[in-house]
Formats: sequence, structure tokens, C-alpha cells
Amino acid sequence: MYACIGATLVTMSRRAVYAGTFDPVTSGHLDLIRRAVGLFDHITVLVAENAEKHPWFSAEERASLIAAEVADCDTVSVDRFGGLIVDYMKAHGIGFMIRGVRTVSDFEYEYQMAMTNRSLLPEADTVFMMPSLCYSYLSSRLIKAVAKNDGDISNYVPPAVARALVARAAERRNGGAG
Repeated sequence: MYACIGATLVTMSRRAVYAGTFDPVTSGHLDLIRRAVGLFDHITVLVAENAEKHPWFSAEERASLIAAEVADCDTVSVDRFGGLIVDYMKAHGIGFMIRGVRTVSDFEYEYQMAMTNRSLLPEADTVFMMPSLCYSYLSSRLIKAVAKNDGDISNYVPPAVARALVARAAERRNGGAG
């Protein structure tokens, strides 16, 4: 891929990051990753080490759950990060950021973030991807609410993630630290 900066053509990486909290990773997240594999040479799924969101799972646990689900994808890796995504992108020579957009309100937020990231790293681009229709309403927050109340989450997350989520919901109900 080439970008025209001034009068100079610059070769850019066809590698992308897909960053998020992924607490938990959903079938919608995984669908987006698998569809993006056809667009990029390599995708790094970045798990945010953001304790401000009070995640149910540690960053290490979230990364492990994702890695197990994408193990069959040679062009997908999983990493953890704290700080600015653009700093990670600079350090690893990554030219694209993937963002999932489900709703107009998602787009407004994601657009602001994309423009801020562009001001910090002008040579990088954000690619907005819409979910597959069957996942367009999913969010990790709502899935955790269903799990917390013993609802069936099997249509929203892969089986291994469902087991981990059910166990963590039980720990939380019983006063555990998880």
C-alpha cells in the first residue's frame, strides 16, 4: 500500500491493531477479527490493561482467552498494552487501527478517537468495520449483565469464554475478588 505525503510516496505496513478491553471477548469481536484477516497481512489484537473500567478478567486472562480463540489464524497475534495505542503502533511499525462500529453513537466516539490518533500519528489510518448483522447488538457489558444474572450467554461468546464468564460471575456473586 502506498500513501502520498507531499510529493513522496511512502510504503506503509499492511499490518493492523485491533485494540480494546475485550472483557470478555465476544463472538462479535472474533467475527470482526476473522473478517479483517482478509484485509491485512497481520493483525495484532491489543488487550488494554485499563483498570479504570474495572474488568472482570485480568489483561493476562483476557489475552489468553483471545489467543485460544484465534490460535488457528497464523496472521493474528495477541498482545497487551497500557498507554496510547499510537505509541504501540509506532514502536511496531503498524499502519492501521481497526475499530468496530455498531451504532451512530459508537461512530461519533470512534471518529473523535480516530481524529485524535491521526493528530498524534498522521501516517496511520483507522479502518471502521461494521459487525455482521447477527452480532450488531452485542456488547461485553450486556453479556456480563446476562451472566451475572444466570442468563444463557452461549449465543454471545465461544464455549471456553462462556465457561470462564460463568465461573467469574459465580465468584463475584459469592464475594470473590474476581
